Amino acid sequence: MHRISILICLTLCCFSTFAQDALQGRVIDAQTREAIPGANIQAAKSGCQSDQQGKFSLPAIKAKDSIRISVLGYTPLQMAVNQERNMTIYLEPLPTRLNEVIVSAGRDKQYRTDAPVAISTISTQMIRETKATSLEQLMNKVSGVYMVDLGNEQHTMAIRQPIGYRSLFLYLEDGIPIRTTGDFNHNALIEINMAALKTIEVIRGPASSLYGSEAVGGAVNFITASPTLLPTAKIQAEMSDQGYKRTDFTLSATSGKLGLLVGGYYADQRNGYIDHSDFRKLALTVKAQYKFSDRSTWTNAVSYVDYKTDQTGGVDSANFYSRNYKSFHTFSYRLVKAFRVRSTFEHTWNSRNSTGFTAFFRNNEIGQNPFYAIKTTSDPLKARGEINSDQFNSYGVLVQHKKGFGWKKASLIAGLSMDYSPATYFAEYIDVDRNAEGYFTGYTPTDSVLTDYRAGLLNTAAYVQAEMSPLEHLKLVAALRYDRMDYNFDNHLPPSAFTGSPDERNHFKAWSPKIGLTYDFGRDRGLYANFSVGFAPPNISELYRGVKVPVLKPATYNNYEAGGWFAFAENKGYVDVSVYRMDGANEIVSVRLADNSSENRNAGKTRHSGVEWNLRYAPVPSLLFRTGGTVAKHEFIEYEDKGKQYGGNDMNGAPNLITNTEITYKPSFLKGIRLGMEWQHVGKYYMDPANTEEYGGYELFNARAGYTLGGFECWVNCRNIADVMYATTAEKTAFGKSYRPGPNRTFNVGLAYTFTCKQSKN
Repeated sequence: MHRISILICLTLCCFSTFAQDALQGRVIDAQTREAIPGANIQAAKSGCQSDQQGKFSLPAIKAKDSIRISVLGYTPLQMAVNQERNMTIYLEPLPTRLNEVIVSAGRDKQYRTDAPVAISTISTQMIRETKATSLEQLMNKVSGVYMVDLGNEQHTMAIRQPIGYRSLFLYLEDGIPIRTTGDFNHNALIEINMAALKTIEVIRGPASSLYGSEAVGGAVNFITASPTLLPTAKIQAEMSDQGYKRTDFTLSATSGKLGLLVGGYYADQRNGYIDHSDFRKLALTVKAQYKFSDRSTWTNAVSYVDYKTDQTGGVDSANFYSRNYKSFHTFSYRLVKAFRVRSTFEHTWNSRNSTGFTAFFRNNEIGQNPFYAIKTTSDPLKARGEINSDQFNSYGVLVQHKKGFGWKKASLIAGLSMDYSPATYFAEYIDVDRNAEGYFTGYTPTDSVLTDYRAGLLNTAAYVQAEMSPLEHLKLVAALRYDRMDYNFDNHLPPSAFTGSPDERNHFKAWSPKIGLTYDFGRDRGLYANFSVGFAPPNISELYRGVKVPVLKPATYNNYEAGGWFAFAENKGYVDVSVYRMDGANEIVSVRLADNSSENRNAGKTRHSGVEWNLRYAPVPSLLFRTGGTVAKHEFIEYEDKGKQYGGNDMNGAPNLITNTEITYKPSFLKGIRLGMEWQHVGKYYMDPANTEEYGGYELFNARAGYTLGGFECWVNCRNIADVMYATTAEKTAFGKSYRPGPNRTFNVGLAYTFTCKQSKN
């Protein structure tokens, strides 16, 4: 009898084991298809967290039991367990995330509310639903940002600064600058592959304490997508009624420890709204990620961009207001070739120590027959111009270590970086032909060399950032960076006021401190404040080209700001606000000369102050309201030009009010439909330092509609619905007023298909 009882018990145990097998699976981001680590999976009597690869395992789970999956920043999901013992669970990002994870503010993952800076994130969902054909359509959604559309992905930037072309903004890809310090180009974002982006993080205000010089008005970090957990393939094609065509593709998968992503696009523009405005662009990215273990990851990435565009320039008042957007330049062009390689090894030693090592290489060339270099002569049928080429290679390393302490949540981040970039510049004179109607019709190359130099740029830096919480809800952050920039200039021509300065060795150095704090009141409400210093040395072209002796000084900026965030309506919405004042000394300003050329000069003292805000509210799951903007004042404190004093004047090209507002509707009764309406407002601003002429700004309305069914997606976007006449830039020179016309009403239509394997074999 005893043996029979034992046998019955063993049998029941076996049945119980078979009925309650362990449940395994992976938690994946529904937008990016990447793994979500740290997700909480909770059953009635057990629970666990997903690991770095999104994997989890729950013991003794019965079929038809219910589990709940939750993680910060995603919509919680309650679901029944099916018969399969290996599940793939997709989580949707919350549309009103406040405490999202960022990496740019401290060069390491942290919650947004732990960073005492003004920072905004353009999410994967926003990127995918906007269907932007150029980056300013995304960037201008960020409060305090005005990215100026110069046509065909050409651009310039204004973040806590007037519209200008100066080296006051730092552009990064996965935390590494895409160009070397000292060779800034305001069109640098042409070199970004939009098809490979996951998110974009924008720091407003100086970030020099971590990223060094040029991170003055702001730093923009373009974070590329990582390999997907499940094999995924995407192809999309779109076109517009203004001659624009584009094709994107992405292939991504993870097998075992190796993940691979390949993505890119080809864009082509023909016969646009402005004469002589065609362009083409090929952008490719390959990213491989090998996980030796949960503690060690090796990431390699290669980016390549091949771009060519016609150049048009602005139009005068008569042609602008009559919407006659003809271009007198029939042969000017810009050619960009960019190649970047990055290899990063990251290792977590233990719960308190981690190290990252990055080596990178950059090869970049910008060739031009620029319209702005064409000057008229005394002969009405002749003009002069140039063809030039700016090229550099970069060899760099970055080492960073983070150490945590068991006292007051203290941590320390320290890093060293070095970047050696030999650069060359060559320009030759061309003889330009002009017809009786004023069109520049052709040119003849000559053997006259205008500029020919080589400059060795060596940038070395060390930085440290410390954090601690002396009180439960208070966090203090202090950072300090030392930069040294060595320029070795070798002029291959006899020095003159035109060919450039004599051979020179110059160096600039700076200490860039930052101190800040955050205070968390709980319930996603808090305050922050910081003081930071920005530093911008002159570029090699500003310092050496067209001058007898280098005279420019570095520009420095002291920034004071405070702000806060406030979640409301049971976390259905949030608002964050920043107030700042930034004082600049020796700010480098582009001055328009009598012959319509430009020259960079130290502007004495300037002041930039303003308020920035961002509001997101989803009263119901199907409706999202978003608005952001800035009220700002940019003024000359001390500035003299040609004997005239402009102290007390507003800086030219500085809109007093910029806002961007959007409503997105996804009706629950029509699953897969999304409808959106966007309003962009750019306020009035002065066109010249003397404040004699003013441009009234503009209102721009855009609409978007899309439909998704399974892996299929289609969309229609309309830019400038009202077909208003507006200028993205307006300026007054000695030769009159010049306007850069914005696009007419434009319709874009597109189709896309995404294929994702339902299960992984890993």
